[in-house]
Amino acid sequence: MRERGARRASRMSAVAVVAGCALCASGSPASAATASAARTLSLNETGHLRLTSKHGFTLNEKGSASGTIRGTIYIHLHVVSTNRVTAEVNIYPSGGSLTGRAAAGYHVAGATAGFSGSMSIVRGTGRWSRASGSGLRFYGSIRRSDDSVTVYLSGRMSA
Repeated sequence: MRERGARRASRMSAVAVVAGCALCASGSPASAATASAARTLSLNETGHLRLTSKHGFTLNEKGSASGTIRGTIYIHLHVVSTNRVTAEVNIYPSGGSLTGRAAAGYHVAGATAGFSGSMSIVRGTGRWSRASGSGLRFYGSIRRSDDSVTVYLSGRMSA
């Protein structure tokens, strides 16, 4: 009698394990939607921006980004010193937004000023909510006559 009860318990345990594995394998639709794998993108972006406002040593710029990710781009470029700039970069592609922070060396050469440094993706929203990236190449130029900016961004990010 005792042996028969042990076999029954063993069979019930096996059924429970098989049922549990079947549930794990099938998953619910909600968990399938959130369990997407991160993808890696090779960025090669160009932005052409025009000055929208200027406050002290901060240029606020708006334009369009083209390349791997397309959309409206805003840059708040802060001239920190005679040879250094920082920037907050916001791009609004279809389905969300990306925000990055950059630091770069800065030099004036006649009618233009150039900058070159690196950028990190610090935040994303919508379909870009899992975006991240660091050590992205961030460089460009400022036309001093009208403060328009051309910016380039390259490197790898995950989304």
